[in-house]
Amino acid sequence: MSFDLVVWAMDKSDPPDAVREANARCARGEHPQRPADPRVVAFYDALTSNYPDRGPRASAPGSPWAHAPLHAAADHIEMRLREDCPDVVLETIERLAGELNLDLLDLQDGTVYPPPARSFAS
Repeated sequence: MSFDLVVWAMDKSDPPDAVREANARCARGEHPQRPADPRVVAFYDALTSNYPDRGPRASAPGSPWAHAPLHAAADHIEMRLREDCPDVVLETIERLAGELNLDLLDLQDGTVYPPPARSFAS
């Protein structure tokens, strides 16, 4: 069993529904052809420096990844995590998303967590 989280590089004015709509486009295989958002690149680099998603460490015992490598696109990173993923990994994901102004989408229930600097009524 696993659970999925996605970080999205959205505009500051985008409401949670825009994140869900962007994710629905991704699920249909629709990805923008544009350079990678620097926030997404920074998130991926920081996260995978601690928790590699490639090579032998990605599937070694203790890896948080249920599926590796991570799905990386210009505007988002999808992470499929093991059910027994340590809390410290989730805390790292949340911290990095907040620091980099990325929205966090919980695919289990569709909840969108905007960065701490922004708040919306879902």
